[in-house]
Amino acid sequence: MKILLKSATVVDPSSKHHLKKRDVLIQKGQIAKIAASISDASAKTFNLPNLHISQGWFDPGVSFGEPGYEERENLANGLRTAANSGFAHVAVQTNVKPVTDSKSQVEFIQSKTAGHAVSAHVTGALSMGAKGVDLAELYDMHKQGAISFYDHKRPIINANLLKIALLYAQSFDGLVQSFPMDPSIAAKGVMSEGVTSTMLGLKGIPHLSESLQINRDLALLEYTGGRLHIPTVSTAESVALIKAAKKKGLAVSCSVSVNNLVLTDGALENFETRFKLHPPLRTEKDRRALIKGLKDGTIDGVTSDHNPLDIERKRVEFDLANPGSIGLEAAFGALGQVLTTEERVAALTGLRKEFGIPSSPIAENSPADLSLFDPEAEWTFTEEAVCSSSKNAAMFDQEMVGNVYGLINNNTYHING
Repeated sequence: MKILLKSATVVDPSSKHHLKKRDVLIQKGQIAKIAASISDASAKTFNLPNLHISQGWFDPGVSFGEPGYEERENLANGLRTAANSGFAHVAVQTNVKPVTDSKSQVEFIQSKTAGHAVSAHVTGALSMGAKGVDLAELYDMHKQGAISFYDHKRPIINANLLKIALLYAQSFDGLVQSFPMDPSIAAKGVMSEGVTSTMLGLKGIPHLSESLQINRDLALLEYTGGRLHIPTVSTAESVALIKAAKKKGLAVSCSVSVNNLVLTDGALENFETRFKLHPPLRTEKDRRALIKGLKDGTIDGVTSDHNPLDIERKRVEFDLANPGSIGLEAAFGALGQVLTTEERVAALTGLRKEFGIPSSPIAENSPADLSLFDPEAEWTFTEEAVCSSSKNAAMFDQEMVGNVYGLINNNTYHING
C-alpha cells in the first residue's frame, strides 16, 4: 500500500511539522517521507479540502452489541462506524452476552475484529459476569491483550473487591476502572437531581452519588497504590476531587463523555428519551467545569460513550427507557462547539498512553497511525449521517463544527466517500 496525502496540515505538538502544511507519503504502513511537495505517480493520492491529520484518535468507551446483542450493533458495522468517525483505536466494552470476563471471550473479540483499519482493543470485566462479587481472570485476560478492566457502567459496590483488584493488577501494571456512582444514593433516579428534575417531576440522581463514589475510590487508591481510571465524570465536584488527587501524586486518570461537554439537563424538558444518559446530563455549571477540567489537563480525554440501543428500549415512557446514545459519528463535530482544533486532538488522543496504546510523532519512519479531518466544516447531524445500526442519538439536530475524512492505520485506510 502506497498513499500520498497532499497539503495536509499536521496537528501534532510532538512533531517538528506541527501546524505546518505538508505532503505525506505512506508506504507499507510507515510514513516514508514528509515534505513541502511530493510527487509519486504510483501512489494512491488524496487531495482533500482543508485536510488536517493527527495521531490516530482513541475512544476508551465504545459499546458494540456482539456477542449477544447483534440487533443493536455487530462488531463489523461498529468498526465501520468508528472508521467513518475517524477513530483509529477503540476500546470495546464488556456489556455483551456473555460478558467479556475470560481469556476466551477476549480472544473471540480479537478474532472477529482482526485485519481492520480500526484497532479494536478489548476491555475485560473486573468481576465475573460483571456482577461485582468475584474478581474476574484479570491476569489471563491481560496476557491475551485486554487493556483495562471494567464492569461497564456498573458501580463496584463492594469496596474490598476494588481494593483487591487494585492490589492484584499492580503485579502486571494493569489499569482498573470504576464507574463513579453510588447506587444507594442514585436509587431509581432517571436524570440529574435539581431544578429541572423537580419541574419535570422526574426522580433525580444527586451529584453526591458521583462524588461519594469517587471519594471512596480515591481513598482506596491512596491505600493500595496501582492505577485507577474513572470513566465519564459528569460534575464540577468530581473535577475538583480528581484535580486534588493528581496533585497528591495518585495514579488516577479520567474521561468525560462528549454528551456532557455539549448538552445539559435542560434538553430533557420535552421528555425525549434520546437524552436519557448514564451518567445523566448535568447543569450548565457542571458543563463549564468539565470543559475547564479538560482544557487544564485534570480530565485526560474524551469518549463518545457510543452505546447503540434498539428501538424497543428507547421509544418508550421516559422512566422505562434504557439510558444510552450512539456517539461516534457526532463526536468530533460536537467537540468543535466547545474546543479548538488542537484541544480536540489532545482530547481525542490524551488517553492512548494511559491505556497502553503506543504513540509516536508524525515523522518519517513512524507508523502511519493517522486520523484525517477538516476542523472547520459546518454541518447538521441528522439520521442520514448515521452509520450505526441503531439510531438513538442524543446529538441529532446539533450544529457540528468539523468533518471527518477517515483514517490510515494497520497498513490500510478508510476514506469516506
